[in-house]
Amino acid sequence: MEDTTGSNPQSLGLTEKLKSWLSWSWTYVCFIWFGMVLIMVYVLWSPLKLQETLTSASVFLNTLTPKFYVALTGTSSLISGLILIFEWWYFRKYGTSFIEQVSVSHLRPLLGGVENSSTTGLFSSVNGEAEPRPSVSECKVWRNPLNLFRGAEYNRYTWVTGKEPLTYYDMNLSAQDHQTFFTGETQQLRPEDAVMQKAWRERNPQARIRAAYQAIELNHECAAAYVLLAEEEATTITEAERLFKKALIIAGKDINLLVYIKRRLAMCARKLGRIKEAVKMMRDLMKEFPLLGMLNIHENLLEALLELQAYADVQAVLAKYDDISLPKSATICYTSALLKARAVSDKFSPEAASRRGLSTAEMNAVEAIHRAVEFNPHVPKYLLEMKSLILPPEHILKRGDSEAVAYAFFHLQHWKRAEGALNLLHCTWEGSTSLDNNFLNKNNHHIVPYELHHVCSVTIALKRIIVSLTQ
Repeated sequence: MEDTTGSNPQSLGLTEKLKSWLSWSWTYVCFIWFGMVLIMVYVLWSPLKLQETLTSASVFLNTLTPKFYVALTGTSSLISGLILIFEWWYFRKYGTSFIEQVSVSHLRPLLGGVENSSTTGLFSSVNGEAEPRPSVSECKVWRNPLNLFRGAEYNRYTWVTGKEPLTYYDMNLSAQDHQTFFTGETQQLRPEDAVMQKAWRERNPQARIRAAYQAIELNHECAAAYVLLAEEEATTITEAERLFKKALIIAGKDINLLVYIKRRLAMCARKLGRIKEAVKMMRDLMKEFPLLGMLNIHENLLEALLELQAYADVQAVLAKYDDISLPKSATICYTSALLKARAVSDKFSPEAASRRGLSTAEMNAVEAIHRAVEFNPHVPKYLLEMKSLILPPEHILKRGDSEAVAYAFFHLQHWKRAEGALNLLHCTWEGSTSLDNNFLNKNNHHIVPYELHHVCSVTIALKRIIVSLTQ
C-alpha cells in the first residue's frame, strides 16, 4: 500500500511535465508544419500543375449564379436551425448544452485541460476507488449539505407567497443528482426504475408524485419512490421521517440509497429536536462510509454539535477536516472563526484593546475571522443582517453568494448565541475591508502577489481593527 501511494505523485508529476512540454512545443510544431506546407507548394507547383488548377477554380467560381449562393445560405441556415432545436431539446431534458458537454468532457482533456469532477462521481469511491479531491478555486457546483425538504419546507414558502423558492437550473441539477444516485445497480433497468428516471426529470411536482405512485404499483418495494414522496409529498418533517424509515427497510444493499436515506433521517431528527440522536446517526454514517468525505456530512455534524453547544466536539471535527489538502467551505472557515471569537468576545473591550493592543487570543480570533472573510466575503453581510436572508438553494457555489446564504441561514443563531461574537466579526470585517480598499487604491499601478497581500493584510490589519473598535 505504501509503495502504491508513494508512486502516484511521481507518475502524476511526470504526466504534468509531459503535458506542459507538449503545450510548450505545440507552437513550434505549428510553425514547422506551416513552413513544410509552403516548401511542398513551392516544390510541387510545376509537377502538379497548380497554376492550371487555380485558373480552373477561378473560372468555376465566376460561373456560379446568385441562386447558388441563396441555396447555400438557406441550407446552412436550415442546418443551424436544426442544431439549435436539438440543443434546446437536450437542455430541456438534461439541463446542459450537448455541444458544451462534449467539448468539456472529450475535447478539453485532449487539448491539455483539466476535467472538473462532477457530482455524478461522488458515490463511485464507495466501491474502493480513490475519490477526487478538487481544489477550492475550481468552479464547481456542490450540493448543499443542509438543503431543505421540498414538501415540508420549501412548499410552505410557495403557499404563503405564491412564488417558487428554487430556480429551474437548481432543480435541474437536483434531477441529475437523483437520476445518478437512485439508478438501480443492475445492468438491466427495471420497469419501476425507468418510471423513476422519468419522475426525477418532471418539472411539475404533481407529475413527479404521480410517477412515484406508479412505480410503487409496479413494485411495492421501490425505495426510490418512497424517497421522492418523503421529499416532495410529505407536508411535515414527521411524515417525511416515516416515509424515509419505510424506504430504509426496503432499500436493501443499494449503497447510494442507504447513504442518502440515513443522512435525511439524521436531518429529520435534527429538525424534530432529537439532536443527540441526529449526532449519533451522522457519526455512525461517517464511520460506516469513511470515503464519502466529498458529501460533506461533517457540515451537518458541525451544525448539530453547535446546537448542542458541544464546542469541544466541534473543535475535534474541525481539526480533522480543516486541512489544506481538503476542499474548504464557509462552514469550516466561519465555524473555526466562531470558536476563536467566542473565547474572547464576552470579555472583549474596545477601549482596553485600544490602550494595550490585542492579546494573543484576540489576535488569533481576528486572524481567523480575516481568513474566513477572505474565503467568502459575502457571509458577514448576512450574519450582520445587512442583507435579507432567503431560503437556501439546493446547490451552492463555494466562495459565492449562494454559499453565504446557505451558511448564514443555518448558523446565524449560533453566532447570536455567543455573546459579542457578531460585534467582533463586525469590527474585524470593517477593518479588513477598509484595509483591502486602501491597499488596492495605493497599489493600483502595481500587480501585488496574493500571498504578499495576505501576509501584509493580516499583519497590518490589527491596528486598523483597533481603531475601528474605538469608533
